[in-house]
Amino acid sequence: MSDLRTWATPLTIGSFLIMGTTGGLMFFHLNSGFNKSIHEWAGWAMMIGVAAHLVVNWRPFTVYFRRPVARAIIAGCAGLLALSFLPVGGGENPMLAVFRAINDADAAVVIQLSGLDLETGLQRLEQAGFDAEAGTPISDLTGGDRGRQIQIVDALFSQ
Repeated sequence: MSDLRTWATPLTIGSFLIMGTTGGLMFFHLNSGFNKSIHEWAGWAMMIGVAAHLVVNWRPFTVYFRRPVARAIIAGCAGLLALSFLPVGGGENPMLAVFRAINDADAAVVIQLSGLDLETGLQRLEQAGFDAEAGTPISDLTGGDRGRQIQIVDALFSQ
C-alpha cells in the first residue's frame, strides 16, 4: 500500500495540472494541435491516479457519503455525466457526416474537393502511405479507421 501512496497522489496532481490547463485552453480555443492529444492521454493517467488514490484513502473517502453537501455535489456531478449522453442541438456532429461522406467517396472526388489536380493528389496519398488510384474508394484505403481518414484529409487538405 505504501508503494501505491508514493505515486497515486502525485500522478493525480500532475494529471490534473495537465487536464486543467489543456482543458482551459481548449475551452477558450487557444490550444495548439498537441493539446487535445495530451488532454486525452492525461485523462487516462488521471483515472489511474484517482483510482489508486481511492484505494489508498478508501476509509476517508467513504466518510463523504455521510455528509449531505458532499452527497449532493457527487450526485449533481453524476447527473451531469448522465445528461452528457443525451443528444442535443439537432443531432450528431456535422463533421461526422463529412467524414462519412469522404469515406464513401472515390479518391478522385476527395482530391477534387481539396483543390488539387488528380496527379498531385495521388502523389500526396502515396507519400502518406496510401496506394490509391482515381476510382479507389477512400473506405478501401482506410478500412473505416478514423485515424487513417484523418491522415488522408491531412495529406490532401494541408498546405
